Amino acid sequence: MTTSGSGVARARRPAHPRGGADERGTVPLHPTPAPRRSRLRWPARLLLGGLLVVAIILGGTAFRVWQTARVDGDRSVDAVVVLGAAQYDGDPSPVFAARLRHAHTLFQEGLAPRIVTVGGNRAGDEYTEAEAGRRYLIERGVPREAVVAVGEGADTLASLQAVAARAERDGWNTALIVSDPWHSLRARTMAQDSGLTAWTSPTRSGPVVQTRETQARYIFRETGALVYYRLTHASIDTETTGLR
Repeated sequence: MTTSGSGVARARRPAHPRGGADERGTVPLHPTPAPRRSRLRWPARLLLGGLLVVAIILGGTAFRVWQTARVDGDRSVDAVVVLGAAQYDGDPSPVFAARLRHAHTLFQEGLAPRIVTVGGNRAGDEYTEAEAGRRYLIERGVPREAVVAVGEGADTLASLQAVAARAERDGWNTALIVSDPWHSLRARTMAQDSGLTAWTSPTRSGPVVQTRETQARYIFRETGALVYYRLTHASIDTETTGLR
């Protein structure tokens, strides 16, 4: 409290808050700056957005690989097409044999009048995968005239393109594609892109479907292979990846 000459006490005016206006409406020369909001710069936002898109694409593709593997498209068609796998001097590998047995069952059920075995050979092989598959089926009672070997192609795409050309020449178009469950979506996509009207009938036996670890590994690999195909319309090099 201070007193004037007249002895009347007057209250001291409170100091103005820093950065605020006084009672006359004037603003101090050095107002306190407002706190800055932390913001991501646009390159960081662009990177995060790109990563999110990639995650959605990969996750969606993996789900479709898994989903298609669980669906049997069994129906009456012009041909059951068995995709090739390794063979040893004319004897199908366990993976290939599982596919062939499944195709045989479909033929016995009367779903198609023919089985088409598919796959070329590597340097030094006496037999193509298609020939090995045809021999295997004939030895198990399938009539010779009902098994067509298309021994071309070192990967799924090239083989299915050869099958489509054979189908056009022979006058048929619809097919059930027999392969491992996790390979089914990519095989069907390639068959349809090659001009066939195709469904899938995955195998339910063989080394590829024995353990959850194996299944997870194949789903992961097939997801990458399918994304690669959609981007390039080409198969992944089988020599370096083991994919077809």
